[in-house]
Amino acid sequence: MRPSAKGGVLRQPLSVWATAFAAVVAFMGIGLVDPILPAIAANLDASPSQVSLLFTSYFLITAVAMLLTGWVSSRIGGKRTLLIGLGLVVVFAALAGTSDSVSQLVGFRAGWGLGNALFVATALAVIVGAATGGAESAIILYEAALGLGISLGPLAGALLGDLNWRLPFFGTAALMAAGFLLITTLLRATPPPPERTRLSAPIRALGHGGLSTTAFTALFYNYAFFTVLAFTPFVLGMGAHGIGLVFFGWGVMVALASVFGAPPLQRRFGTVRVMYLALGLLIVFQLGLAALGHGGVIVCTILSGIPIGLNNTAFTEAAMEVSDNPRPVASAGYNFVRWMGGALAPYSATRLAEEVDADLPYYVGAACCAIAIGILVVRRRHLEALVRVDVDHALRDAPAPA
Repeated sequence: MRPSAKGGVLRQPLSVWATAFAAVVAFMGIGLVDPILPAIAANLDASPSQVSLLFTSYFLITAVAMLLTGWVSSRIGGKRTLLIGLGLVVVFAALAGTSDSVSQLVGFRAGWGLGNALFVATALAVIVGAATGGAESAIILYEAALGLGISLGPLAGALLGDLNWRLPFFGTAALMAAGFLLITTLLRATPPPPERTRLSAPIRALGHGGLSTTAFTALFYNYAFFTVLAFTPFVLGMGAHGIGLVFFGWGVMVALASVFGAPPLQRRFGTVRVMYLALGLLIVFQLGLAALGHGGVIVCTILSGIPIGLNNTAFTEAAMEVSDNPRPVASAGYNFVRWMGGALAPYSATRLAEEVDADLPYYVGAACCAIAIGILVVRRRHLEALVRVDVDHALRDAPAPA
């Protein structure tokens, strides 16, 4: 992603905007439950670690389903895959709102994760294929949808959850149903590609040194990311509105950093150095969350959105550019590995807090960021393709000689 692509970001066909709208709602689902986690625990008589399984089941199924997305879309086409994913989210989000136990809610979130995987993995490929201005404009638009969804999710969860903890789930189902209708009417049918993707293709793609380095670095980064997102609501000691506002501020930082911060930094310093910078900053904020008082926790939570936004963009572009695999295949393999971090962190963080100490999850998150930096250092030769891409973009974006 580079600034030269920005001029075309807003000049997109309606089909792209329809897909982007649905993507915003899909990403809202990630942080939607944050403000209502304490309320869910209280209403369903569950412990924090039991409630954290809402994230674990969601991301575990999302990760595994990523291996199927290319196989499915290469046989039925992108539009049908999007609609199946949206339909599953509508059904399981609505069912989640009817849950009478935490086990039911965890199960319905797993089904929601399956639909989300089919939609999210395909949405990027559809936006790249339909957007004007090339892949860079498409990725900027996709990251903008991610940032907007992540920021709006906690706010919507707080507003609706303050009335009743079930309403955010019904609200998501209604919004996704609107996205379903928009894509049905505005996105032209996308035929399956001429060559079908093999079921083993994403795993085979991880045999590429650059993609596997990016994926496993992202796994440890995502562990730290979701320690902040899934565990901090229990630490804040606030009601739904307070938690929602804190994570709305966090989401705004994610959006601004991903769309406006990462591209110029990548142009100036390169993608890998941006990863180093962002991981280092996230270590600082994780340590701040562990060591500071209540006010410090609020500030560090909000500011942690900056390195998370930088990394989201840097890692997405790295996964798309570092190997010669087709983008959907590379994306599926990368997301399979990295979402495992999102599946592991919520439950393990809350269990560590319950069994040992409430500060320990953040120290573990900081250690995971340090491991991610170590992977980048040890395997830096596998990321030489990213350096070449950065140089190519810098030469292309340089002003023409007078």
